[in-house]
Amino acid sequence: MTVLKKETTVLKNFINGEWIDADCNETLDVPNPATGEVIIKVPISSKEDVDKAVQSAKEAWKTWKNTPVPKRARILYKYHYLLSENHEKLAKLVVQENGKAYKEAYGEVQRGIECVEFAAGAPTLMMGESLSNIAEEIDSEMFRYPLGVVVGITPFNFPMMVPLWMFPLAIACGNTFVLKPSERTPILANELVKLFTEAGAPKGVLNIVHGAHDVVNGLLDHDDVRAISFVGSQPVAKYVYERAAAAGKRVQALSGAKNHHIVMPDADMEKAVSHIISSAYGSAGQRCMACSAVVVVGDGDEFVQTLKERADELIIGNGLDDEVLLTPIIRDSHRQKVLDYIKIGLKEGATLIRDGRKEMDEKHEGTFLGPTIFDQVTPDMTIAKEEIFAPVLSLLRAKDLEEGLEYIRKSRFGNGATIYTKDAKAVRQFREEADAGMLGINVGVPATMAFFPFSGWKDSFYGDLHVNGKDGVNFYTRKKMITSRFDY
Repeated sequence: MTVLKKETTVLKNFINGEWIDADCNETLDVPNPATGEVIIKVPISSKEDVDKAVQSAKEAWKTWKNTPVPKRARILYKYHYLLSENHEKLAKLVVQENGKAYKEAYGEVQRGIECVEFAAGAPTLMMGESLSNIAEEIDSEMFRYPLGVVVGITPFNFPMMVPLWMFPLAIACGNTFVLKPSERTPILANELVKLFTEAGAPKGVLNIVHGAHDVVNGLLDHDDVRAISFVGSQPVAKYVYERAAAAGKRVQALSGAKNHHIVMPDADMEKAVSHIISSAYGSAGQRCMACSAVVVVGDGDEFVQTLKERADELIIGNGLDDEVLLTPIIRDSHRQKVLDYIKIGLKEGATLIRDGRKEMDEKHEGTFLGPTIFDQVTPDMTIAKEEIFAPVLSLLRAKDLEEGLEYIRKSRFGNGATIYTKDAKAVRQFREEADAGMLGINVGVPATMAFFPFSGWKDSFYGDLHVNGKDGVNFYTRKKMITSRFDY
């Protein structure tokens, strides 16, 4: 594992194939959330740095767009090999800067590698369509072409997977790329770029600029940027979408969530509890597919008691410990917001049956919060409506499936939802009526694989074409139609 020396190390930007210092006077500390130790510093780059990166990508595109698609794919095959060879190292870097448990980090790395596998199919993915004799002696064909310079702005919670949702497919389609990773988890992004360069990517095809608001705005406004891929909180996603779309860019902005899990009376309670615990408290609840609201249908007192008992048994600590499931929140500033939500839940009348604040005193060195459970939550309460992004679970009671589905319909978010049941009729009704883009049947985290779109609805997504799958290919390409006459 790479040893990072906090007293001397400031991350560099990667522009036109070179690691260079940012043009800035400010850096931010990047602490290990489990220990509080500062492991590196990240530069707050300027708009001048942004322009250098975009111009590098623009120049590289002149050649890259004409590079044969199989040649692009071969670079991705090599990249896939290098990522696989460094699987363990990458997972440990995720644990170090993000704080999540090693098993989850290892799984995240695997999901990222799978995205590269999908992108390596570029010769097939880039295929067009044709039809002869659309009229007498006239044929029609469709070809795909890249857009140009595209940008990825990625979040802290999946520093490996989300960047690999974006730049491998974008580059495979013939675009060049500028990556702006979260300033909270910038280390792995640099490692991904290093390995991509080692795989044979030409200068300027992939660039990285670290920073915060000025960098984001500089990328959103830049005349030479053609498309923006973003993942983050709902307010920022809306802002990114509106600002970039107003500038005439394609945008896909993945946003927040409030994912409901409906537990029917006939569900396998032990399995349902196990899935919900893992979904709600894995990654400290800091993922957009986490279970954050459980709808208990019928008399659910036994289920609730079992859920609380399992939460009490969770081991909390550093993600490098094999037994740990619940890891720290990314920063204390976010934990303070979560504590405010707990106070609001109590004030609005929810019953706090498991108070995770008690573990804070036992874990002084990191930004920990124990598993927290509210019962008797109603849909009008703040904790039922807003994304908390933490190990805080709200339990709502419903008399039947229809009432549970109504809770989902009323939510402003529509990322995911799950039902636990053995009843095929209930499954079909849930599938047809649940107002969310990714559904699970007895599955705790119904996130899609790389060859399907990550299909959030409502305020969980801004745009038309989602990341991954055919949507991703369509987002990163434009179509050119050719109509040919042959009766001359």
